[in-house]
Amino acid sequence: MYEVRLPEKMQSNLLFHHIVKQIEKRDSVLTSKQQIDRLLRPGSSYFNLNPFEVLQIDPEATSDELKKRFRALSILVHPDKNQGDPERAQKAFEAVDKAYKLLLEPEQRKRALDVIHAGQEYVEHNVKEKRKQLKKDGKPLDVEEDDPEVFKQAVYKQTMKLFAELEIKRKEREAKDMHERKRAREEEIEAAEKAKRDREWQKNFEETRDGRVDSWRTFQAKGKKSKEKKNRSFLKPPKVKMEQRE
Repeated sequence: MYEVRLPEKMQSNLLFHHIVKQIEKRDSVLTSKQQIDRLLRPGSSYFNLNPFEVLQIDPEATSDELKKRFRALSILVHPDKNQGDPERAQKAFEAVDKAYKLLLEPEQRKRALDVIHAGQEYVEHNVKEKRKQLKKDGKPLDVEEDDPEVFKQAVYKQTMKLFAELEIKRKEREAKDMHERKRAREEEIEAAEKAKRDREWQKNFEETRDGRVDSWRTFQAKGKKSKEKKNRSFLKPPKVKMEQRE
């Protein structure tokens, strides 16, 4: 029998879909549509600020775990996998890719971890304050955050709030910087235009200086002649008085 070899592109597509099916089979929650809907849900512009939330991975995950998670998610939401909804798939893929690249940067990953830790510390502080108040009131010290799932959700909400606040501040700084750069640019343009006007005025002044000097000399000469003529017109000979005879 002859071995039937498929074109390389077809082989690649079959392998691609095989991998997708394996991922979906391993975890039924990780379907392409579910992931796209999750990544593009209302408020995603703020939900997706947390790269760990985007990739649905533990903040303490290793680099290998991060790489595997990114590969699985990027395949599921890739536009080639979702040809019936390529535009939304592309946006979801970009969110996954952005989160992954951010976590590859040590400094960026540290900042994200700091936000998550701050959210957890905030919730823990609130729990302690609740217990203090309950103890003061002579009531049982049980709080709803004793339930791990409730505690986890509280941390999640506080973390999202912190990420959102940081993003708002970042946009405010960006808008302020843009305004200042715009104002500086306008002042620079205005100064350049003023300098140009001054140079043109100086150039015109120098080019017309000789003409002005000649005009002034001509004016002075005419004035002098006019004055001399006027003075001569007033120089009349004295009248001769007739002698009277007795």
